[in-house]
Amino acid sequence: MSSLIVIPARYDSTRLPGKPLLRQTGKYLIEHVYEQALKTKRASAVVVATDDQRIVEAVRGFEGQVVMTSPDHRSGTDRIAEVAAMKDFAHFDTIVNVQGDEPEIDPNLIDALIRLLEKTDVQMATAAAPFESTAEIVNPGIVKVVIDQRRFAMYFSRSVIPHDRDGQTAGASALMLAGLYRKHLGIYAYQKAFLLQLAAAEACDLEKLEKLEQLRALYLGAKIIVHDTPQAHHGIDTPEDYEAFVRRYAGAEL
Repeated sequence: MSSLIVIPARYDSTRLPGKPLLRQTGKYLIEHVYEQALKTKRASAVVVATDDQRIVEAVRGFEGQVVMTSPDHRSGTDRIAEVAAMKDFAHFDTIVNVQGDEPEIDPNLIDALIRLLEKTDVQMATAAAPFESTAEIVNPGIVKVVIDQRRFAMYFSRSVIPHDRDGQTAGASALMLAGLYRKHLGIYAYQKAFLLQLAAAEACDLEKLEKLEQLRALYLGAKIIVHDTPQAHHGIDTPEDYEAFVRRYAGAEL
C-alpha cells in the first residue's frame, strides 16, 4: 500500500489568526509539522493543502510540497478529500490527515496508524491517549472516545463518557488512573475510497450536535480502529499554547 500524508492548513483561526505562519522559532509552525511528517517510515509523500496563497508561498519557501484547494470546504476532511481525488495523487491507497497545528506530532504515531490500515480490514484509524489531569475529563473542548474489546471506537463525545452512574469509583481521578476514559487525538488515517465516501456524505444529526465529524463515519457504519498511545502530543490552539511550544523548542535546541 502507498500512503500520503496531507496537512490541511487554513490562515484564518478564531483564537490564533495566521497560525500556520507563526515563526518565533525561526521556522513556520506549518514547517515544524511538515518536518515531523517527513520523519515517518511508512508514508511515501507529504503535502500541505491550503486555500491561502500566503501559506503556499511559505511552504514553497522551505521546499515543501503544497497544493491549493477550494476555500469552500466545511472541514479539513473535505480539504484532504479534494487532494486525494487529484490526478497527481491517484496512486495512493491510504491518506493520513495530520493537523497543521501539531508541531510535535510523533512520526511513530503516524506510522502506527498506517500499519493498522495495512494489517486490518477497516476503513479508518485514529488514536487515543490517557488524560493528563482530571480537569481534562470534564473539559468539553477535549474529545473522549469509548472503545470495544477489539479497540474499535463505539462513540466519541465532548461529554464525560462513560458516565459513572452509581459513583462506584472515588471520583474522576480514579477513573483516569483506571484507564476508563481515553482522550481522542485528532489524527486520522483513511482508506482512500472511504475518505471520498465520507466527504461526499451529508453531516448526520449526531455530528451536528456534537460538532464531531468522526461521528459521520460511525453513522455510515464504518469501523474506526483506535491506536492507543501513551502520551498525547500538544496542539496549538491559543497564543499561550504557541508560547509554551516556543519555550519547549528553545529548551530542546540547547
